[in-house]
Amino acid sequence: MCSKSRGVKKGDRVAVYMPMVLEAVITLLACARIGAIHSLVFAGFSSDSFAERILDCEARVLVTADGAWRGEKLLQLKYICDQAMIKCAQKGFNVETCVVVSHLKRVTSPQGIHYKSNQTPMTEGRDVYWQDIVPQASTSCYPEWMEAEDPLFMLYTSGSTGKPKGVLHTTGGYLLYAATTFKYVFDYKPNDVYWCTADVGWITGHTYVVYGPLANAATSVLYEGTPFYPDNDRFWTIVDKYKVNQFYTAPTAIRALMKFEDDLVKKHDLSSLKVLGSVGEPINPEAWMWYYKLVGHEKCSIVDTFWQTETGGHVLTPLPGATPMKPGAAAFPFFGVQPVLLDESGREIKGEGEGYLVFSRPWPSLMRTLYNNHDRYETTYFTKFPGYYCTGDGAKRDADGYLWVTGRVDDMLNVSGHLMSTTEVESGFNRTPFNSRGCCCCQTHPIKGECLYCFITTTDHAVFGEKLLKELKQLVRERIGPFAQPDVIQNAPALPKTRSGKNHEEDIEEDCR
Repeated sequence: MCSKSRGVKKGDRVAVYMPMVLEAVITLLACARIGAIHSLVFAGFSSDSFAERILDCEARVLVTADGAWRGEKLLQLKYICDQAMIKCAQKGFNVETCVVVSHLKRVTSPQGIHYKSNQTPMTEGRDVYWQDIVPQASTSCYPEWMEAEDPLFMLYTSGSTGKPKGVLHTTGGYLLYAATTFKYVFDYKPNDVYWCTADVGWITGHTYVVYGPLANAATSVLYEGTPFYPDNDRFWTIVDKYKVNQFYTAPTAIRALMKFEDDLVKKHDLSSLKVLGSVGEPINPEAWMWYYKLVGHEKCSIVDTFWQTETGGHVLTPLPGATPMKPGAAAFPFFGVQPVLLDESGREIKGEGEGYLVFSRPWPSLMRTLYNNHDRYETTYFTKFPGYYCTGDGAKRDADGYLWVTGRVDDMLNVSGHLMSTTEVESGFNRTPFNSRGCCCCQTHPIKGECLYCFITTTDHAVFGEKLLKELKQLVRERIGPFAQPDVIQNAPALPKTRSGKNHEEDIEEDCR
């Protein structure tokens, strides 16, 4: 599909903006086979965010779908891509080919309406339907020989400066580590059925939906939708139907499902489950116990995994049947990984204590660079504590040697497992005519873990009210994506400043608490 007939060759970048459909996985594997570098962006980001990523990696080919249903909401993916390509063109860069999967016509809307393909805008000479070109493609495609350190893919993650970082992973080390961690962390055996609920647009989807399972020839479930549609027991219906053995999801989903009656879980046969996984953020003990008792019937191992886009795979995790479990603990390092706790001055904390979580030696899937910005790579991850990879997270070690990740220590937020920078949101607020200054921080949220709490100082001619709040929230949705919408926006006539005139984040962070 991402074929040489379209001019894609080794080293070229291919942008991908897809729902959770089989073609998304096929696209990634097609890129890998011919040596192209795929850059998949979560299909929840706005056209502004997508355009920024296309421009950064200079992707001349884009693969998307006409749209998707998320519950009862229609997502016009091709329209968002069109807007992104227009914004790229305005900055002098043109996407040459856009391949569109005709997905909506094969699914029925919640209202029972079939979407017609002629409703999708197509630009002649640039846009082509997947269904028109893939059946004509050759069934034989000799793989491009790649060196172990040749790039495999890039995945953008938010940066504390507001500009996304193109995390680059390479072919040999990443695949080796993805395959190994999948096999041992989930205790996968032949004929098991595995299901990771993550979207392929995030690193969890790359490593533990695509590459890790397929490298182990695993039978796995690929699911498009939400945990709440058509009913709030959708997860448990699927586990029951396909007799899932390993189930991997996020604490946000677990907390959201906890609020419904237990009978929604109990009415399904979940006896096939052997391993339950948690990913994206630290899981609170209450959610861990609900997961263990109600879903796992107190017989499943829970692997509370800690890792990052940058690490490529699990770096801290219990191992099923081998590690005594503690609710909420990331436990111990995976094979070959050496975590260290440091204080602010860079001194190592031995035994019990709390500090910066860093790593003292590399592992095969550690990111190699930030695309086209190696200086930022070194500054972001290796300058604060020379000789160590700095995660940007804090952690504590208990008397038994277990590690507990405590969360971000920089200007980053973790909202429902989505990492974003406060600067990214603030820069959007500060460009509006009705807002003179804005500042964002995090607030504890019972479902999301963290949510955005924003302070704004309006200009003299602006009126702080419902109309302004709606406009500000819509602005964030358009510039970043719906998942970044602030939960609280507070009027702050006089934001505290430092002597240099900057927002005083420490005072504001304290106000949030």
